[in-house]
Amino acid sequence: MNSSELILNNDGSVYHLSLKLGDVSDTIITVGDPDRVSKVSALFDSVDFRTQKREFVTHTGTLSGKRLTVISTGIGTDNIDVVINELHSLKVLANDLSTPYKFIRLGTSGAVRPDVKVDSILISSAAIGLDGLMHFYDWNESQEEIDELIAQSEKWKLLPRPYAAMANSELVNSFSPIADKLGVTLTAPGFYAPQGRSVNAQARISDFVDLLGSSTFAGVPITNLEMETAGIYGLASLLGHEAVSISAILANRATGQFSEKGDEVVERMIKKALEVLVG
Repeated sequence: MNSSELILNNDGSVYHLSLKLGDVSDTIITVGDPDRVSKVSALFDSVDFRTQKREFVTHTGTLSGKRLTVISTGIGTDNIDVVINELHSLKVLANDLSTPYKFIRLGTSGAVRPDVKVDSILISSAAIGLDGLMHFYDWNESQEEIDELIAQSEKWKLLPRPYAAMANSELVNSFSPIADKLGVTLTAPGFYAPQGRSVNAQARISDFVDLLGSSTFAGVPITNLEMETAGIYGLASLLGHEAVSISAILANRATGQFSEKGDEVVERMIKKALEVLVG
């Protein structure tokens, strides 16, 4: 492989993350916000590795005898593409693909249905991507279900063709006791018009939230939207890893409500997820 394809730093670490295989655990918590990394690792018993390059902050440590890594991805599936590919490449370079990574996304999200309560915790059993990431890979999963989704409204035809990816069922089962709801997540390629917000310019679909809230995927209602989960699920599945996305619901776009205790809800989600990981 040409050096321009998989780029390494002079010390042999992968280009964007500045990581080597021994720097990370096989259990990796992903968070969007770099500042959230230290909030997670502060709950570890010890932290033996820290590094940062750009928005990618990585801490690895131990909790109750279990080695864990937490890494910030930044916002969006473009960054997910970097993070998961470079972490996978660490195993390829070491010729050590016997053990898959377990990716646990701990993030925030907005609900699109009134019955998904603000300050609740939601696990995504599946994710639908409008970001286009998986269209650049040899990925053709759930095409029949996508066709059925698009057929539910002509407005879906105004959007880029979605792709879909599933969570790892074993991880969903493991974490489901801490969730208030399971649902299907829509991953958007932006925060404003791509999520139906007409703040500075008119969104193409003015009732985008209503479209999502009235749509189903494989018979399951679309419950929430954010900006990473579909990319995590797609790439993890494609590369032979396992993933689950857990979200603190900080807003309900259908009702217009926003959380008044967002930090508290996120902290509760983190603590509960760590209890499952070491339980």
